[in-house]
This record gives sequence, C-alpha cells and structure tokens, in this order.
Amino acid sequence: MGHDDLAAACYALPVLVALFTVRFFYVLWRSGQPSSRPQAAGLRCLIVLGSGGHTAEMMNIVTTLQKDRFTPRYYVAALTDNMSLQKAQVYEESLIQSGEKKTVENAHFMQIYRSREVGQSYITSIATTLLATLHAMWLVIRIRPQVIFCNGPGTCFPLCVSAFLLKVFGLGWSSIFYIESIARVKKLSLSGLLLYKLRIADQFFVQWPQLQQKYPRACYAGRLM
Repeated sequence: MGHDDLAAACYALPVLVALFTVRFFYVLWRSGQPSSRPQAAGLRCLIVLGSGGHTAEMMNIVTTLQKDRFTPRYYVAALTDNMSLQKAQVYEESLIQSGEKKTVENAHFMQIYRSREVGQSYITSIATTLLATLHAMWLVIRIRPQVIFCNGPGTCFPLCVSAFLLKVFGLGWSSIFYIESIARVKKLSLSGLLLYKLRIADQFFVQWPQLQQKYPRACYAGRLM
C-alpha cells in the first residue's frame, strides 16, 4: 500500500466511523417513534417463547393479536425447550379448526441456541453466548421480522440485538415490543434490564405500577394474565 492509499484510508476511516455513529444514534432516536409509513396488511411477526411461565404469558398475548395483520408468525424457542413450540403449534391448529385460518402456512416454528443453560459457568457461557448470537443473527436476517414480541426469556436478547443491528446497518427495520413478565414485581429480569438500559426495545411494557415508577421510560400495561 502506497503513501497515497494509506492517507486516503486514514481520512476515510474517521468518516465511516462518524457516519456509523450518526446512524446509530438516529436508530436510537427513531425507535419508539410513531411510524409515518402506511400500515401493511401483513407484518412478519417474530414471537419469542421461553420455558416456565414465559410461553403461557406470551401465548395469552398472541391470542389478542389481529391474526390477519400479524402474519406470517414465526415462533422461536430455545433448542432445549421441548414444550413451548408444542403449545404454539396447538394454538395455531386450533385456529384452523375454528375457521380463523385455512392453512398452517402463516405459522412457522423455529429453535435457537441458548446463550446460557441453567447452572452453566460464566466462563463456558462466553462461547455459547457467541454461538447463540451468531445463530440469532442468521435467523433475523432470514426472517427479516417487522415486529418482535418478547417477554423476558434469555433467548430474546440476542434476537433483539440482532434486529437492532440490522436497523443500524440499514438492512431492515423491526419494531421490538418487550412485555416484562408479570412475575417481575420489584425489578426487571436480566433480559429486560439489558433491553431497557441499551434502549433497544421500541416499546417497553411492565405489569406493575411500582416497576413503571422505578423505570420511567417503561409503559404500565396493567396485568395481562
């Protein structure tokens, strides 16, 4: 590389960094703002499920969605979670039986690696977190969701980060709706706290008024269960 090429690179690098920084803060500002674009008839919807009560709460939210608007629906659960996707499949099949939809083409069921298993050491979780993040990025690029619903399982964080990065790089735009679990009365879950502090979620809902007072950027939604 000649001196001219090196000089050009030295000038170009700060410009690229500046452009990336401007874009990053624009995405932070734009997230959560009302959309100026006309509402689409069908929105690709990514629904993050989780073990324990997360799936029950999320499926309760899914039942209230306008099915013709939030379609197709992509349900994602951890690779070691064998129950959550079954519950989603049962629900989607019930829609067919009730006549609300005629085919299963509007529902897709996918799995993702966990960032960290229960009881796993923090040292070994570094590698699994990296793997989960790469897998999440691949899924988000493949699906290109326009809406993401999540409520606290650890699998939601790498998915939301991946969707946010796609917005920063201009490769897609996802509106992220985070609904904190009703079990969180006094403090946020780790996933919720990270999404709140990093301002990744477009809309952040809590189900207890004391949480909204503690985290003023959150919206109090009342009890959803």
